[in-house]
This record gives sequence, C-alpha cells and structure tokens, in this order.
Amino acid sequence: MADIDVNQLMVQMRAMAAAAQTGAAAPAVAAPDGGDFASLLRQSVDHVNAVQKQASGMSEAFAKGDPSLDLTEVMVAVQKASVSFQAMTQVRNKLVQAYQDVMNMPV
Repeated sequence: MADIDVNQLMVQMRAMAAAAQTGAAAPAVAAPDGGDFASLLRQSVDHVNAVQKQASGMSEAFAKGDPSLDLTEVMVAVQKASVSFQAMTQVRNKLVQAYQDVMNMPV
C-alpha cells in the first residue's frame, strides 16, 4: 500500500479536530501525490495481488524442493498474503456498505 507521511497526517488530524471544536467546516484535504481515490485503490489491489503471487511462487518453489527457501519464510509470506487479502476484503465491504447507505438516504 502507499507510504503514509505521519507528520502530514498529524497536521490534518489536528486541523480537523480544531475545526470540529469551533464548529467550522473541516478544511479541504488535498489528494496525496498518488492522485485520486480510484488510483489509490487500484494501487492497493495491485499490491495485494503482487503479495499473493509472491507467496504462491515461494510455496510452489518450496514444494519442488528449492534449497534456498526456508519453511518459515514461506509461511510468513503466505500469512502476509492472507492478511492483506482479508484487509482488502474488509475495505471492499465497508465501501459497499457506505455506497448502500448513501443510496438509501432520502432526497
């Protein structure tokens, strides 16, 4: 996934907290250098896909008897792929739920 600038995130959070306390509208948050939300989502999906391909390749190579791979490395790669896929699934579920909530709002 994309790298996060912690300092920029803290500045944005403080600005939003201050705006919430004063009752003012939250300041507009600039899009990250990566572009819009769709491109960020695409990058995340591509990253999950790459992690899964790497884990699959490592497990196949280990099963074929590649002496350069250790079982612990293979298992860690498989678990990383599993966790990243589960996280992406949860993000998708939250996006679908948010879309449904917006569509069910009265006009």
